Amino acid sequence: MIVLDTNVVSELMRPFPDTAVTTWMGAHARESLVTTAITVAEIRFGLARLRDGRRATELRQLADEVLGAFPGQVLPFDTAAAGLYGDIAAARERGGHPVDALDAQIAAICRAHSASLATRNSRDFVGTGVELLDPWRA
Repeated sequence: MIVLDTNVVSELMRPFPDTAVTTWMGAHARESLVTTAITVAEIRFGLARLRDGRRATELRQLADEVLGAFPGQVLPFDTAAAGLYGDIAAARERGGHPVDALDAQIAAICRAHSASLATRNSRDFVGTGVELLDPWRA
């Protein structure tokens, strides 16, 4: 199982996504690719901040289309992930590399499901115990 980070899902919403990312996506079985409720929340927050207009409407439609491609494949931040979140955030803080709360939640979800994480922001997840994949460099 591979969890798609917010930056990967956002890339898929671009009018012309990076070919490295689309090629990488095509090389993996569709059912092996999932995302998280955290990513859905981050994308919805970004869209809610946009002023109404043609571009905002287009982006909302694209988001609905891209996120709709993951029916039943959005992993929640549940009790198992919550316990791992505490461990991840504390370990990073003790190591002098505090982690953003949302990134720690995504990492915790990955660990709870023994999943890899596809992200462009590898440095945000180093030391979280999650295998990292970069679709832009695959």
